[in-house]
Amino acid sequence: MNEFDYQQLDDIIHSRIRLAIIAVLISVEEAEFNFLKEKVNTTDGNLSVHIRKLEEAGYISVSKDFVDRKPKTIYALSNKGKKAFELYVQRLEKLIKK
Repeated sequence: MNEFDYQQLDDIIHSRIRLAIIAVLISVEEAEFNFLKEKVNTTDGNLSVHIRKLEEAGYISVSKDFVDRKPKTIYALSNKGKKAFELYVQRLEKLIKK
């Protein structure tokens, strides 16, 4: 029996906050910043840092707009992000089944 190689886990997703962000986004079509902040239960700065890392990896898309002169930022899981999450889950399942 081959031993599971934990290094196959996606480091970008494996962070608790980034995993939480992806878990929220996979269950909704899109989400605003404050909605994510509430669901993930983190600070503005902490959420921003993790969102930026997910965006740089191409796992989420970001669109910014203004509504009544107030900024509105919308996040959505990209196809690349969905595939990466599916692979992450498969690899975790492989680890659990060993």
